[in-house]
Amino acid sequence: MNYREVRLLPAPLISGFADLVSPVAEWLIRMRVRPNTITSMSAIVVIGAGAAFGLDQPRLGAVWLLLSGLLDILDGQVARGGGMVSAFGGFFDSTLDRVGEAVLYAGIAVYFQTAVSQSHPVLGVLLSLAALTGSFLVSYTRARAEGLGVECRVGLAQRPERILGVGVPTLFFGAGPHGLLLLAIIGVLAILSWITVAQRVSHVFRVTNGGDAGPAAPRPATPARGSHPKGS
Repeated sequence: MNYREVRLLPAPLISGFADLVSPVAEWLIRMRVRPNTITSMSAIVVIGAGAAFGLDQPRLGAVWLLLSGLLDILDGQVARGGGMVSAFGGFFDSTLDRVGEAVLYAGIAVYFQTAVSQSHPVLGVLLSLAALTGSFLVSYTRARAEGLGVECRVGLAQRPERILGVGVPTLFFGAGPHGLLLLAIIGVLAILSWITVAQRVSHVFRVTNGGDAGPAAPRPATPARGSHPKGS
């Protein structure tokens, strides 16, 4: 199976949305806004999303989460379009993405524990931890593979899918009665994240032929932000 072809969000949809917001990126370039500034703003916004979930405001959390996804797209476009691609920018962006995901899932776990009328608070916390661990491993497997010289942008639930998967239904329907909708979303997201990890392990195994012996492949230079499509 060609895992590169299998994603929940089709590539034309992703590229079409990127084209839609490109005028905003061009305006930011004209205003001389640095991509690292946008990255920092995205991290602050997603931290706000986690706080909103933790304070029993899931719809507000969804708004902040989707806004952080928009900023996530814009920082890469500004870096590429403005000729501001840098190795540190890519490192900074990936690091703050992980910080944001940690705070987001922590906030969702707090929601399940503290919001009134929760039907399965313990299960909600466990699924939040499973989704968080899966999302971190999705990012780690790509980074580790690319450190070995293997391109690894494959899998069902990459970063855009995770953001939209939580943000869109929660924006329209909230957490659902007794938090059941959000519980189902996080459960599905956890499963898809772990499937993505397995897909990436399988992909790297196939590319490297699964060999245990022989010299290690030389490590390429760290990809700079904007040198490949956004996602992890």
